[in-house]
Amino acid sequence: MSKKTLYVSDLDGTLMRSDIKLSAYTEDTVNELVGRGMAFTYATARSIQSAREITGGLRLKLPVITRNGAVLADNNTGGIITKAVFTADEVSLLKDLIPELPECGFVSCFFGNTMYKMYCGDEHTAEFRGYVDYYRNDPVMKLAPDFEGLFTGEPGYVTLIGHKDYIAPIYERVRKYQGWETLFQKDTYREEYWLEVCPQNCTKAKSVLKLKEELGYGRLVVFGDALNDISMFEIADEAYAVSNAVDELKAIATGIIGSNDEDAVANKLKELFLSE
Repeated sequence: MSKKTLYVSDLDGTLMRSDIKLSAYTEDTVNELVGRGMAFTYATARSIQSAREITGGLRLKLPVITRNGAVLADNNTGGIITKAVFTADEVSLLKDLIPELPECGFVSCFFGNTMYKMYCGDEHTAEFRGYVDYYRNDPVMKLAPDFEGLFTGEPGYVTLIGHKDYIAPIYERVRKYQGWETLFQKDTYREEYWLEVCPQNCTKAKSVLKLKEELGYGRLVVFGDALNDISMFEIADEAYAVSNAVDELKAIATGIIGSNDEDAVANKLKELFLSE
């Protein structure tokens, strides 16, 4: 081919195993292929800090797509390359639309290129309490003094975690505003549901397309498992769903590969790259 293929994989439930780790085989395979010239990156809803706890051993040359497209970052250093933030009017609207935020979520706020997850209160949904307890010692988790303190610095991403019946009405409220992106789906590993709100045009697909066009790649091949991967599948030349993917994604996939616990993405990457 005259121009190389850009390969992009989701992380949770796709490149990562169910134990929330990359296998040594996947890590070694990706690093070998990248070393041989494969153009590979990942796209995730995670922050770069959270992603690098898992992907820190990958030696990637391209920016990684985090926060569902709201932040491009360097996987090797954790540095933020570009970020999107809410306008002042959107922050005011978010405050009006989500009074439940202290009970069930946090706001990712930027201070320069440093991001903190601001949360407040001590009465939380069981699901969000589990998240706070798990990340209690994470230095990016910051306790805000009050509701207003959640939106400090430059707010760029809102995350709510709870039971489906609790979060669904909030989703119906916030999705009516067309000036930002909303994603509501079940967690990959647990029964809880997540609602994520980020600035307009921040989706995996739009960030992947921008990267593809700016760097001049001729084809796009993607891998995924969840609803937030649908936009990537719709714009790819080839799109592969792992066998543990949701039915909606399988329905539009080029093909179904093995599961995330079988190193299916690494094996397919090797097959495709070596056949170019």
